[in-house]
Formats: sequence, structure tokens, C-alpha cells
Amino acid sequence: MKIAALNNTYKALVIGVSAGGFQALKHILPRFPKNFPLSVIIVQHRGEAVQETSSKDDFLIHHFQQHCQMTVKEAISGEKICKSTIYFAPAKYHLLIEKEESFSLSLEPPVNFSIPSIDVLFESASACYKNCLIGLILTGANSDGSMGLREIHLNNGLTLVQNPATADVDVMPKAAMESHTVDYILPLLEIAPFLCDLMQEEKG
Repeated sequence: MKIAALNNTYKALVIGVSAGGFQALKHILPRFPKNFPLSVIIVQHRGEAVQETSSKDDFLIHHFQQHCQMTVKEAISGEKICKSTIYFAPAKYHLLIEKEESFSLSLEPPVNFSIPSIDVLFESASACYKNCLIGLILTGANSDGSMGLREIHLNNGLTLVQNPATADVDVMPKAAMESHTVDYILPLLEIAPFLCDLMQEEKG
């Protein structure tokens, strides 16, 4: 663990999640208070059935809008990123963060067989936020996100991984751990309390 990582003034939390992700996110996102000071930006791999659903009717976003204290929305190209807001990457687009802390969307081919790709988000977020970024990998069935988490680590951000023993599918967290760039490995139910406590320490 990099002790220095805990001394950063964090601005954003990026989350990568795939198979089993909906259930995992239900244990994290609703536990953040309304004034949680980070922008929370999520790539959730979605099945084809979900991808055919319009963003207006997207069950994933609608569910968390109903159950979270923070504002929840789908990321829009060109939109300025706000704190205390949860953003989901839209289906069928890569989500990137630009230097001026705004979103852009890409129709480039899949990365790690995935679009949106966790690595694409994490790497662009790391280039923007440097050591003011927290990266979190949750349950999932491929290695997407491990390279992006490594970039966050190299830029002295904070890197977190769900304990594989608590993941519905342990492939993604294990792949991230194999990069040897993870600061904390946390059971699912301890992730939200850890992040909330960390933000309280920063305020203090």
C-alpha cells in the first residue's frame, strides 16, 4: 500500500464492473451520502438485451436514481463532470475523460472484448486526475480494468479491488490483483464504509 496515496485530495472515483455488477453496486452506491464529494464514474459491462434498451428506459440507471441519495445519470459527451454525482457510461460507447474534466464518447472497436471498456475509462481518468483519482474494480468475468488500474497506481492514485471471495465472478478482481498495483483488497460490504470514512478524514 502507498501511504502517500491517502494524503491526496481526491476528486473522482472510477468503478469498473461486469458480471454480477448490479448486485455489487447495490451494496455500494446507495450508501454514499447526498453530499459525497467525489464524482463517481462507472463502466458496467451490459448484456445485449440491456444494450438494446434506450437510455431513457435503462433499468440500471433508473434503479439507482430511485435508491441513491446522490444524483444518478448517464454520461453525455461534452458534459462537464460534477461532484456528488454518479455517472454511468452509455451502452455501445467507450467513455473517456478529457483534460478539462468533461466527458467524450468513442465508437472505437471493443477493448478487451468490451465496449464500453473499463481500461479506456481508467486510463483517460488517470491522465486527467493524476493522484486525485480512486480506482475500484469489482466482480467480473474478464481482465478489463487491470491495465487501467495499473495506470492509476503509476500516477499515485488510490487503487481498490473487491475481495474475490466476495465477488459473484472473481476473474476481474483476480486479474487486477495480479498486476501487483492494488493498495486495498476489501470485502464487498466494507467498500462503501471505507470510502465514506476516507472522505470524512479528508474533510477533517
